[in-house]
Amino acid sequence: MGGPPLVKSLDFKGSGKRLLGQLRPQRAALTGALLLTVASVALTVTGPRVLGHATDLLLAGLVGRHLPSGVTEQQAAEQLRAHGQGGLADLIGTLPLVPGHGIDFTAVGTVLLYATLIYAAAALFGFLQARLVTTAVQGTVFRMREQVEEKLARLPLSYFDKQQRGEVLSRATNDIDNIQQTLQQSLSQIVTSVLTVLGVLAMMFWITPLLAAVALATVPLSVIVATRVGKRAQPQFVKQWSSTGKLNGHVEEMYTGHSLVRVFGRQKESAERFREQNDALYEAGFKAQAISGLIQPAMTFVGNLNYVLIAVVGGLQVASGALSVGEVQAFIQYSRQFSQPLTQIAALANLVQSGVASAERVFELLDAEEQTPDPEPSAAPARTVGRVAFEDVSFRYDEDKPLIEGLSLTVEPGQTVAIVGPTGAGKTTLVNLLMRFYETRSGRITLDGTDIATVGREELRSRIGMVLQDTWLFGGTIAENIAYGAPDGTPHEKVVEAARATHVDRFVRTLPDGYDSVVDDEGGSVSVGEKQLITIARAFLAEPAILVLDEATSSVDTRTEVLIQQAMARLRTGRTSFVIAHRLSTIRDADLILVMESGALVEQGTHDTLLAADGAYARLYAAQFAEAVVEAG
Repeated sequence: MGGPPLVKSLDFKGSGKRLLGQLRPQRAALTGALLLTVASVALTVTGPRVLGHATDLLLAGLVGRHLPSGVTEQQAAEQLRAHGQGGLADLIGTLPLVPGHGIDFTAVGTVLLYATLIYAAAALFGFLQARLVTTAVQGTVFRMREQVEEKLARLPLSYFDKQQRGEVLSRATNDIDNIQQTLQQSLSQIVTSVLTVLGVLAMMFWITPLLAAVALATVPLSVIVATRVGKRAQPQFVKQWSSTGKLNGHVEEMYTGHSLVRVFGRQKESAERFREQNDALYEAGFKAQAISGLIQPAMTFVGNLNYVLIAVVGGLQVASGALSVGEVQAFIQYSRQFSQPLTQIAALANLVQSGVASAERVFELLDAEEQTPDPEPSAAPARTVGRVAFEDVSFRYDEDKPLIEGLSLTVEPGQTVAIVGPTGAGKTTLVNLLMRFYETRSGRITLDGTDIATVGREELRSRIGMVLQDTWLFGGTIAENIAYGAPDGTPHEKVVEAARATHVDRFVRTLPDGYDSVVDDEGGSVSVGEKQLITIARAFLAEPAILVLDEATSSVDTRTEVLIQQAMARLRTGRTSFVIAHRLSTIRDADLILVMESGALVEQGTHDTLLAADGAYARLYAAQFAEAVVEAG
């Protein structure tokens, strides 16, 4: 039975490193993106310094036109000090002015042109960098989806028996989509932010080490805030994506079984369970976002505090003549550029944590234990005759619950073998072992004398046709569904021939589009019994050497069942057939009937000999006969 996935503590460092490792094949694109990022950041960091020079030119013109012409800058400053204007004299020493001259608009225009070109080039490099990052991320996610798809094909049936389909689907879709969003939004932003911090820090120290030290004073506080909040948010992101998987599993089950839910009046119970799981997802998601959402306002507060400190100290520096107004203006811009990336990195922390939580769930799927690899080369017999032997076979689904112990039996080519017994006796398990859906714990199963463990699974299953009690149709036409069991390019006439042999043709002719009628697993225009007939036709078209029918007529009405029994008797000719039956009246003509109880073979023989033995089979038959009499009454 499927169960909720275990919520493991997140190995943030290990999973994050592994996620980055997925980007390794995109090294060329990422290297190009990094170089473009460096160029873009370098130009962006240069911009405020250039604009600060333009500010100094404008202020120099405004001050210079009020000074007497024909004197030097030093002389003008001495005259101002002589008149008690020492502060203005200090300001003159920081400006590129010419006494008696106004604003040099040509020089200002040239500086502004340089600034425009710098920012335009930075924007162009940023655009190209974003394109390369997008290419790298999409290629990485594309490859991860391929890895998941290939992994699902290598997982044993036992994995899916223990997992909800919606949970597996959530890992293959929602979690990978979340990884894509995380990489797309955070990868370039984090690199850009880190480079911006380093570049801005270098420029700030170049302008004035004192103000740079003031700007750095708030960094430890920023780190403490981001770290403390991030640690509290991380477990909530793990719960959020685990709850998403559980909710998807419930929705998938309720959607596929909505008819059954309505028949038994379980809508209220289903809605209540959905509400509980939705509330759990809401609570986990709310806590994750609420806690991580504290990072940005906290970082903004720290950034504003840094801005105030720089403005005060910078003003004092200008007043003392240590810095020009343009330099302080550039520094204030740098302080914003310095705090903004830190805030962005902190704000991205919740996104990164969510993405790494999803990555761990995907990696858990990729690390799941796979089925044993097929032997190389395969030892399949050239021609399958159909002799099947179970030799002292033992098997159990759970280690502490034995099911089949020391089972031995031989089925000769062309025989029809019926397997009967109460629920849980191990009937379907025999078929699962024959198909290698599960591997035996001990003993072996042979096909024409060859151990099936030495035969490739695909090659083995290509020689076996199987019809399950639970029908499955994919979205497509009836003809396509029947032809699913045959090689590509099978003529339509063969499809029709198989349909006639299994009495599918009789109801297909009544449909408006005939064999081109579109159906899916939900049924649509065909009944449950007709869906079963289509799956039987699919198996017969494959012309297998061995037929496995697991309660194949359980959903068919009595009249159709008689027709199918006749068709199967004709098509079983020359084929070894295993029939798992619940209604014993359908297997009277079987060559061999195996009676199983608690995983053990308790009786075997024909219908008449087993009735005469008055054992387990006779008790089953009598019980069904009495049940039929009660129903008839």
